[in-house]
Amino acid sequence: MPSVTDQLSIVVEKTERLIALCQALQEENDLLKLENQSLGTALNVSQDKNKDLEEKLRVLKLAKSFSDTNEKSLDIKQKINEFVREIDKCIVLLKK
Repeated sequence: MPSVTDQLSIVVEKTERLIALCQALQEENDLLKLENQSLGTALNVSQDKNKDLEEKLRVLKLAKSFSDTNEKSLDIKQKINEFVREIDKCIVLLKK
């Protein structure tokens, strides 16, 4: 049977290993937190860019719908006036 001194030595050694392991895990955790934050920021930037691109696509589709139609300029003016009226309605609703 090992002596008390030997047992104490073993306990101290194991405690030192646990402390070192804990410090290493804490450092890894800190690095992962930084990486997570960086990826979150990149995700937000990508989502903003995606929204911008979707808006541009919507505008392009709208412009294409005007160019694809063979309507007279009067009909196109009427469509534009309808859009303006809808926008005005939206503005009134937003002011409420």
